[in-house]
Amino acid sequence: MSILVVGTVAFDHVKTPFDERAEVLAGAATYFSIAASFFTPVSIVGVVGDDFTAEHERVFNARGIDLSGLERRAGGKTFRWTGEYGYDFNTRTTLDTQLNVFADFQPRISAAQQDIPYLFLGNAHPSLQRDVRRQSRARLTAMDTMDFWIQGTPDELRETLQCVDVLIINDEEARQLARDPNVIRAAKAILAMGPKRLIVKRGEYGATLFGAGSFFAIPGFPQESVADPTGAGDTFAGGVLGYLAATGSGLDEESLRKAMIYGSVMASFTIEAFGTERLLALTRDEINDRYRQFKSMTYFDSIEHSF
Repeated sequence: MSILVVGTVAFDHVKTPFDERAEVLAGAATYFSIAASFFTPVSIVGVVGDDFTAEHERVFNARGIDLSGLERRAGGKTFRWTGEYGYDFNTRTTLDTQLNVFADFQPRISAAQQDIPYLFLGNAHPSLQRDVRRQSRARLTAMDTMDFWIQGTPDELRETLQCVDVLIINDEEARQLARDPNVIRAAKAILAMGPKRLIVKRGEYGATLFGAGSFFAIPGFPQESVADPTGAGDTFAGGVLGYLAATGSGLDEESLRKAMIYGSVMASFTIEAFGTERLLALTRDEINDRYRQFKSMTYFDSIEHSF
């Protein structure tokens, strides 16, 4: 089954202690769609300016991603973000954000897109996310948000949370949203706000799935070399939704747990190079091989022992 993603297509300028890249094709919809396209067809709804060229379009075309919902603004500039990482790649500093054409973007979903069964609402104003959800007849909807909206539009965000199935955020955002420093208590509070499932991303330390009366945690895939962590969270979400859509799954525990493994696998590739470079060179065999490595890494014993 297909996925519709609504979010940013952007250009990033990324600095790390070891390298620096400008004009990197990025954005939540970009990372998400490329990751998910390894599992199932994907359509994007977003907006770009004149600086989005035929060369950039070929990146999406190479993965069979539908760009019919990508609005192109003549005379406009595409969303831009500049950020810097220190030696701790789990944290970053935003140096500049230019919304440009995304500032007044009002997504409109075509009649055909309204029936796409899986929907991912990339990070955006909660009222915009809610408007998209109203236009869609998706059977499963997941969303992302960030501290900017948690702090600046808390009422709108809480209203949006009531109409989605899965919320995917990081541990700091979970604490902010629930106003509780303990992630376990925070998860209970967030689930009470409306989403049926919560996935908390923890960077190199893995991710945790919360549901009503259920809990599942996975480690991050061990990496010797990290080039650029930007987009890992959106790639993770693309792997999760991609697997669910490919298998036609809902919110059952087994499917969600496997989906999280695939999400972690996809994110582990993203961070090996800047932007989408590693994802674009990725093969399905590599994904399957790393999935098997992940399974072997987390398996310990199926037989109970008593002492």
